[in-house]
Amino acid sequence: MAATAPTAVSPHRSSGMLIWRLFFVLFGLMAAGVIWFSTARPITVLPRITLAPGFYFTDQTEEKFTSEDLRGQIALYNFTYTNCTEPCVQTGSVMAQVQSRLPEIASSIPLKLVTFSIDPIRDDATQLATFAEEMGADTAVWHFATGGEQQLKSVIGGGFSVYYKAQEDGRFKMDPAFFLVDGNGVIRAEYRTDTPDIEIIMRDFGLLAAEVDHSEGIYRFAYEAAHLFSCYPR
Repeated sequence: MAATAPTAVSPHRSSGMLIWRLFFVLFGLMAAGVIWFSTARPITVLPRITLAPGFYFTDQTEEKFTSEDLRGQIALYNFTYTNCTEPCVQTGSVMAQVQSRLPEIASSIPLKLVTFSIDPIRDDATQLATFAEEMGADTAVWHFATGGEQQLKSVIGGGFSVYYKAQEDGRFKMDPAFFLVDGNGVIRAEYRTDTPDIEIIMRDFGLLAAEVDHSEGIYRFAYEAAHLFSCYPR
């Protein structure tokens, strides 16, 4: 009985099988890479929460101070008033602690502190300047500002979602909060307490500074991947 000749494989079929194999190999490598990146978290970033509100206020030197003045800089915001005494917790002391530690962060981008007074009637420029001195503020780094009552409500209440209300005794009832905003005006972290962990704030300043310093070239894609896979601090 004559032997059956082997069936020849079409060159087109062979090429198609090779393409599919390459596809599955590449897909497997990509899937493994995604799993590794989201598990190992080689880069940690802060979430992009939402846009911070724009503002146009007056600072302790009676000069205009706006959100655009902070473009390209990282800023930590807090909200208080100079007459905030016990039982009101003066959060300016937290800002003073952060200010003393800012030199620990190596950054190519300026790091700033911003305090908004919610009491514009009593906290004029002179009072804010006195308060800055009491806090030991370096006013090249730490800005103090306020505005009209409706402006403040719009920015602090509407933009940052921080509640406050004047009381009959001249004090204010308010929700303590701090916000870290990047150079693009995006809120990247919030600390809704009057006693935030200074170590966490410093860590977050450092994370933002590192993201800016590595935002060019191939590192930029790595940081965008970290945002995509939610590689946020735990």
